[in-house]
Amino acid sequence: MAQEQIVMNRDAKVYVAGHKGLVGSAIVRRLQREGYTNLLVRTSGELDLRDQKAVNAFFEHEHPEFVFLSAARVGGIKANWEQPAQFIYDNLLISANIIHASYVYGVKKLLFLGSSCIYPRECPQPIKEEYLLTGPLEITNDAYAVAKIAGIKMCQSYNRQYGTNFISCMPTNLYGPYDNFDLNSSHVLPALIAKFHAAKRDSKSEVVIWGSGKPYREFLYVDDLAEAVFHLMRTYSGSEIVNIGTGRDTTILDAAKIIQEVVGFKGALTFDTTKPDGTPRKLLNVNRLKNLGWQAPTELREGIEKTYAWCLQNNAFDK
Repeated sequence: MAQEQIVMNRDAKVYVAGHKGLVGSAIVRRLQREGYTNLLVRTSGELDLRDQKAVNAFFEHEHPEFVFLSAARVGGIKANWEQPAQFIYDNLLISANIIHASYVYGVKKLLFLGSSCIYPRECPQPIKEEYLLTGPLEITNDAYAVAKIAGIKMCQSYNRQYGTNFISCMPTNLYGPYDNFDLNSSHVLPALIAKFHAAKRDSKSEVVIWGSGKPYREFLYVDDLAEAVFHLMRTYSGSEIVNIGTGRDTTILDAAKIIQEVVGFKGALTFDTTKPDGTPRKLLNVNRLKNLGWQAPTELREGIEKTYAWCLQNNAFDK
């Protein structure tokens, strides 16, 4: 696995694709804290990343030196199941257009962000990077996963054929500031935070949670992810994918108890076992990342406290 020091000067042109999202906004915050003053950002209204002509015009005009590709169409299980065509179409085009333009216009280095959902549904735990493409995908999000796998293969193919420096990393379940706290479409941790907050606000006697509470999930604070990708952009070059997670997981029940304490909800916690549990466990093996010199510093309780404080300061539950 090749590793080399990459010089990313603070005045370098750095394009963060998807800067308004959970991941992209965290990457922007990290770069700004480090003193990067030449960040390139565009909203989806300003630049449609599915439009190859528009993407090429942007790259030709701006000539970014470094690219963080965090833009994607994302959603929970309901959206993935109901709109698979939109998920595969949008994400294939976004990846293809940005990766190809990065090659054509001489980007020094690109970091592509995938997802832990790329791995087979029935994976040995913890999940190693080499388990990719060793079995069938989870059917509820296979369209999104295939698009992300295509992005990985594009980076690897361009490295092999053209000698580019395009790297790929796979984060676990993320949470933090600028997450989606809409109960109809959010992922499990932000949904629980929103649910407990609403129950406390409305003086409810209980909070009902789907499933048994027994499945294990790994949660990574999004600012830790931003730190990890910043570290990889500066220190890692190679075509092997890199998992990004904490290497630790917790049950939904224990996560719910932490959120209950942080929010200050005094009522009962009830599990609706008529609802599905989903995958029993999904934990990433992060040995490769540790060997590259990084591991996640934020404990789950601390991350939830920071996230809830941000929600209150930014009226996140009222949007």
